[in-house]
Amino acid sequence: MAIQQLTVFLENKQGRLAEVTRLLAKNNIDLRALSIADTAEFGILRLIVSDTEKAKQILAADGTLVQITDIVGVRLSDQPGELAEVLSTLDSQQINVEYLYAFLTRTENSAYVVLRVANNAAAEATLQKAGFQLVCAKDIAS
Repeated sequence: MAIQQLTVFLENKQGRLAEVTRLLAKNNIDLRALSIADTAEFGILRLIVSDTEKAKQILAADGTLVQITDIVGVRLSDQPGELAEVLSTLDSQQINVEYLYAFLTRTENSAYVVLRVANNAAAEATLQKAGFQLVCAKDIAS
């Protein structure tokens, strides 16, 4: 049930992020979610897009370092403490979260959170057992 994410390594220079997003737009790739972190030398752009493989090929052909990573998605209701419950559930099973980011859905009163963990299957089983609703790429695409 993993979701595929693009991890893109960018030079930390003015206009580079705009170049990447223009290239994806030009090729009709829709951005569903994104996160960016930076260092003095480079940025790490994480993207969930409408066509992961096509986006990877386009970016790689442009000389951009890009890889696909499987991540776990979970649906959260819009109420205080929901994320804390998800993280506590994973923590209770010694599942470490390396990073996460969230985004709102278009039609529901909920948010999606995507998490990078060492063991996706264990995280998914733990969250499902605790009653959380997982999301897949199809959910994000709609």
